[in-house]
Amino acid sequence: MKRWNAAVLAALLVSGPVCAASATLVPAASGEQLRYSVNWPSGLALGEFDLSASRSGADTGQAARLSVSASLDASIPGYQMSDKYKSEATGAYCSTRLEKSVHHGSRASEETDTFDLANGTLTRQTKDGGKSDLSVSKCPMDALAFIYFLRNELANGRLPQPQDVYFGAPYHVRLDFGGAQKIKAGGQMVDADRITAAVRGPASDFTVEIFFAHDAVRTPVLIRVPVSVGTISAELMR
Repeated sequence: MKRWNAAVLAALLVSGPVCAASATLVPAASGEQLRYSVNWPSGLALGEFDLSASRSGADTGQAARLSVSASLDASIPGYQMSDKYKSEATGAYCSTRLEKSVHHGSRASEETDTFDLANGTLTRQTKDGGKSDLSVSKCPMDALAFIYFLRNELANGRLPQPQDVYFGAPYHVRLDFGGAQKIKAGGQMVDADRITAAVRGPASDFTVEIFFAHDAVRTPVLIRVPVSVGTISAELMR
């Protein structure tokens, strides 16, 4: 299930082919809230995954800021998962802070990642006192900030190249376009683009599948993650 958490976020880091579009800002000033139903291969509900984002500052003359939050609440018999993540970034999607709180069964961990944009460093610090530093680019992006960066780029007709993103450790994401399809999500038939994402991290190497709607902001509507028992899916709830 730890792989599932990383895969869901990694899957949201990709989108479809470039298409012409009017200037779009993702998320808009009014923000965005998305909720997904997480399901077993059999279709049985496992829990929910929530993603929300908001912008602030730009309309007050202050530096624009982006805040993104995600949470996963799911359970299987005898095993409860309750994860929360919060990202803070500049208006240009450069990360400044990522907070992670993970509870899997009897295990719990908390970590705060602080990005020093001026010096190009990332400091990871855990609640139990662990600490490490990494060198990063002048505009590093954690997984949550990168979700919106990619959607914004693609909504404006640009396709970013594969690159490292940070979810604590760095993860390299390479994406491939799998064609346009009509799929069922949230009880509706949706025109979407299928993307496969190859994700490589310090101790992981896996591929996930994601479908993005043909709307102005390229909303992710369905995620499929292979696990040992089959494929777990996250489906946007309408």
